[in-house]
Amino acid sequence: MNTNPSSSLLTVPTGALKISEYPYSDINDATQGNHILLSLVIPTYKERDNVEKIVTILSGLLDDAIPDRYELIIVDDDSPDLTWQVAQSMIPDYPQLRVMRRQEERGLSSAVIRGWQVARGRVLGVIDGDLQHPPEVLTQLLHKIENGADLALASRHVEGGGVSSWSVVRRFLSRGAQVLGLIILPSVLGRVTDPMSGYFMVRRSAIAGATMNPVGYKILLEVIGRGNVREIAEAGYVFRERTEGESKVTWKQYIEYIQHLIRLRVSTGKLGKISRKIDFPVGKFIRFGVVGFSGVFVDMAVLYLLSDPTTLGIPLTRSKIVAGEVAILNNFLWNDAWTFADVSMQQKGWKQRMKRFLKFNVVCLAGLIINVLVLNIVYNFLIRNQYIANLIAIAVATIWNFWVNLKLSWRVTDVNK
Repeated sequence: MNTNPSSSLLTVPTGALKISEYPYSDINDATQGNHILLSLVIPTYKERDNVEKIVTILSGLLDDAIPDRYELIIVDDDSPDLTWQVAQSMIPDYPQLRVMRRQEERGLSSAVIRGWQVARGRVLGVIDGDLQHPPEVLTQLLHKIENGADLALASRHVEGGGVSSWSVVRRFLSRGAQVLGLIILPSVLGRVTDPMSGYFMVRRSAIAGATMNPVGYKILLEVIGRGNVREIAEAGYVFRERTEGESKVTWKQYIEYIQHLIRLRVSTGKLGKISRKIDFPVGKFIRFGVVGFSGVFVDMAVLYLLSDPTTLGIPLTRSKIVAGEVAILNNFLWNDAWTFADVSMQQKGWKQRMKRFLKFNVVCLAGLIINVLVLNIVYNFLIRNQYIANLIAIAVATIWNFWVNLKLSWRVTDVNK
């Protein structure tokens, strides 16, 4: 994870999304990075019109508050408007600025973590790059950290907080998402007034060593849910409307938020404890099972359409092969987007996805052979009912498919070369 002298861009870390206990350093910055207090990450995507403004404002603010003891880390997801290039051109004038351009990964949460992985500060922070988070609140958050808080959060729902001009629909969705979170994951969302906030600071020691597994935009959920965060302090802020660029809030973010809540619930609750004790990914197996259950309906429907005497009447074995392959495609798409999303998010692109599908297909085709054999054995020798026999065959093949795919198709590896 060394910087590239020829481009002045930070090298993108690879592998697990885990924060080191010790501030990052290398030969180039070992002598100048050990005094850094705050590392503030600014994730960006298509923020060309805002990046110069926010760097200028933040630098002026932090130069007064903690001169020479901070760094700004812009992590850009290869913006087509060349946001990263604009930021890079500012480095000579702003020595505390560091820039990372990510070309293989996408997503705000993972961008924040990648920035923290190269951070040199004892305190790690995040602020939006669109100027919707008022920079002046940073000094309040830093003051709360210095007074002993493990996490200092900017909240819209405490005294001094609010939103500028949100529509009724957006207010309803925001509050509804918070209530839903309290129902699904009260132990995490119940600790703060604004769990949807993306503006906060956290002590490195509070999250060091924890492997993060974020979905979508809500990195704060990961920090509280997986970190060792004891004392939390909050400061009010008014969320501003953006003046430049375009909003990135879509329905997809709300869906990802729900997925994130469920994943955290499964992985950090009682099932998570059982999983860690027996070294078996119980949460993933449950999700794999849910996906497999959807595949049962696909499999059964296609099998009926092909083999039933009242429809096409194709022989059972041939019908089963086709039905199984259709179900395999269904299951792959859901597993890639949900069950193993932590890996697939790090291995984006059609080439990577196609590799995973081919591996998944080979594993599941082997499972299909097992499925067909079990189907025929049960149907011909035990239970003379093709649907019951098919259910038994699917159950046997599911165990095979999960374990081998876990070890082969969705492996956690370094994906950026």
